[in-house]
This record gives sequence, structure tokens and C-alpha cells, in this order.
Amino acid sequence: MIQFLLNQELRSEHALDPNLTVLNYLREHLGKSGTKEGCASGDCGACTVVVGELHTDDQGAEQIRYRSLNSCLTFVSSLHGKQLISVEDLKHQGQLHSVQQAMVECHGSQCGFCTPGFVMSLFALQKNSDAPDSQKAHEALAGNLCRCTGYRPILAAAEQACCNKPQDQFDSREAQTIARLKAIAPTQTGELNSGDKRCLVPLTVADLADLYDAYPQARLLAGGTDLALEVTQFHRTLPVMIYVGNIEEMKRIDDFDDRLEIGAAAALSDCYTALHHAYPDFGELLHRFASLQIRNQGTLGGNIGNASPIGDSPPLLIALGAQIVLCKGNTRRTLALEDYFIDYRVTARQDSEFIEKIIVPKGHTLFRAYKVSKRLDDDISAVCAAFNLKLDNGVISDARVAFGGMAATPKRAKNCEAVLVGATWNSATVEKACAALAQDFTPLSDFRASKEYRLLSAQNLLRKYFIELQTPHIETRVTAYV
Repeated sequence: MIQFLLNQELRSEHALDPNLTVLNYLREHLGKSGTKEGCASGDCGACTVVVGELHTDDQGAEQIRYRSLNSCLTFVSSLHGKQLISVEDLKHQGQLHSVQQAMVECHGSQCGFCTPGFVMSLFALQKNSDAPDSQKAHEALAGNLCRCTGYRPILAAAEQACCNKPQDQFDSREAQTIARLKAIAPTQTGELNSGDKRCLVPLTVADLADLYDAYPQARLLAGGTDLALEVTQFHRTLPVMIYVGNIEEMKRIDDFDDRLEIGAAAALSDCYTALHHAYPDFGELLHRFASLQIRNQGTLGGNIGNASPIGDSPPLLIALGAQIVLCKGNTRRTLALEDYFIDYRVTARQDSEFIEKIIVPKGHTLFRAYKVSKRLDDDISAVCAAFNLKLDNGVISDARVAFGGMAATPKRAKNCEAVLVGATWNSATVEKACAALAQDFTPLSDFRASKEYRLLSAQNLLRKYFIELQTPHIETRVTAYV
């Protein structure tokens, strides 16, 4: 059984289909049709809901952390121990919520189909903001599309809603909600079981290892932003899933003097502060990693584990020399991330083995990263590049150059690196290294970019890296190329 709060209503579910998304649960099981399906792939934001979780702040105070999510990519099992808020829950005692009122007064709704999703993103923004901030508003709304081109009034509504925000029913009931969430906090493995399909929700790494050993055919579910597409887009059935999002050990982020250790189930939005502090370019790239709804849900471990050749984080982690800790039963092994990827969607992971955490070395001051995509926000890379050099008196003593979108896996450019190591860091060396990239990669053409465009972009990004290191005041890193 799993338990969660539907606003303030306690829901206990056991026999639901584990493949059921929160979107379809709301619409088809509860008759709450305010949440809309636009794309069923996490691109449009029409299905946005907000999930509240217990959180302890830096001062040790308990509070509720509200996060916007794409309900079309969220399986119901991931709600275990949390609070689900949909657009129907905002109106209170016959009065519109302040974010809804702002949308009305600023004329932020046109056809209205996207409006519930915008309202929920604005609600989460209001809960997480103390003052109007246009940058935060743009980030909060980047995952919501308006086909009527109504963004200006919606941004005006964001400013109004976050300026002198009034107390609402969620604020007045916060202590009560915290108590109710603590009362339903999971204490043992939860389960959804519809007879032919099941999803298990362990609470510890040891329990996960035991379950995965017992069900080696199970699919591991973390954020689900990739896995859920198999259900929503390809109409496949996932007979057995194991949800890892309630394992606190795998959501920890530990910052040591020489490294970061990031749990594989840590949400990308949680990883931001530590990665940005260590490597500003990594933080900038995370701002362009899909939408805030996806980053609130997707995990660093999942972005590695799905072995996509166009995942944004692997090239950066490979260039930094990151390692992963793989767990199977009671045994663990540490593997260089670059050795994890074998071929297209093929990895070195053994049966019943899972990524427990990622180890990211610190201290690489010449690390830079770049993402080329057709759109600045909420888009997949055509090419993602990461460069990490060590210079001794103008001579390159070590080089790690990695790319995504250039091969069947995220991959180091070994021929390029061989040209760089031992050479003087100058434009002539860079041109030789650019030529070597043609030996490292034979990229494919697809709807994102042609093979010629990809290779030329990769070469130009190396040139860009050289220019920016020579003249750091002109840096424009992690830039989109349209």
C-alpha cells in the first residue's frame, strides 16, 4: 500500500495499476479534469501539478517544500508519503487563489488550455520566492508553453503574484499538513499491485539491493522523466518497477574538500547548488537542462543510467574524471564513468546492479562546458562539449575532452587529447586538435543537426574554449546556437 495527501485528503492505494500516471489518476479516477494533457512527454507543461514534501532547512526547522512536476511523467507510486496539489485545490472558500487572481487581472489566459499548468507553476514560484524576480519567473515558466503567445501578461501575473504575496490556506494549514505528512511517513517498503503489474517502494539501499536481486527484470524508477515515456509515448507495459525516490541515502549530496558525492536519486534541482559552486559552467548547463519541472523530478543517476548519447551531464562528468559507485547485493565497485558506456544504450552494469552514487572530483579550474541546441530553454543538445585542461607554464600537461551527440555514447576525444597533451597552448595547437576531432567522431545526421554541422560545431567549441581562456572577460559559456 502507498499513502499520500490529495491536498488535505488522505489517500491509501494498493490495487492501482503501477503504470498509471498522476495525470490519468487525477482525470480518470478522481474526475479532476483541470489538469490537462498536452504532449504526454513533459514538453508543454499543461499537466503541471505541485508536490509537497517534508524538508528540514539549514536551521533545522521542518517545513514543506513545494515543487512543480509534470504529472504526465509521474507515476502514482512516487507520491508515497507526499502531498499532491492540483489546480482544483487552489480556490478556497469561493475565492480564487492570489496566483489565479493575478492571471485574471493581468489577462494571462487566452484559449485557457495551458492556463492550469501556468497557474501551478506560478503557485510553486510564489511558494519559493520572497520577492519578484524576472529571472526566477522565466525559469519557473520555461517548461510551460502558450500557443496563443500570451507570455507577457503571464510574466506580469508572476510579478503580481510574488509581490507582497498574501497568506493562503496552505500557509495557515502548514503545521497541520506537516503533522499529517509525518504521520504517513513511510516506515516499510510500499507497494502498488494490480495483479499483473507491481511497483515496490523501498526505503533503504539494502532493501533496494535485496528487491533488485529478487526481481532482476524490474525497471528502476527514479524521476521517471525518461522511463515514463515508454508508457505514455510507446504504449508499453512495465510489469515490475522499483521506485528509488524514497531512499534518503541515495538523495544525499556530500561536499568534501576534494570531491562531491551525489546520490543517484538526488534530483537535478537539488544538485545545482553544489555543482554550480564547484563548477559554474555545470550550474549554467543545469539551468538549460530541460525545464524546472523536469529538473525537480529527473536525477543525476537517471541521466547517466539511461545511457543516452545526448544526455547533458555525462560529457561534463567524463571530462571531470567522475566515477560511479555500483551496488549489487552487499558488494560495491567503483568505475570511471567513461568506462560505464559500452555502446548505444549498452552499459557495463551487471544484472541487479544499480548506480548508488556519483563521485565528482573538485579543483579543475580550467573546466568549461557548452551546449548547442535549437532552443535556449527546454531543449535537447545537438552537441554538448566539455573541456578540462591542465597547463604548466603554457604547456598542456593533461587534457580531458568529452562530447555528447557525436557518437553512440558520451565519449572522450582521444585523438584530440593526444594532440593537446605536451603541446604549447596556442592557436596552432588548437587547429591541429580540431582536425583530430574528425578522427575521433563520425556523427550521424538527424532532425536536430546534420553530421557536418555537428563536427564543425565541435571544432568551433574547442576554438571558443581557447579564445575564452585567453580573454576570460568575453566568456559567453553554455550558449545556444540557433
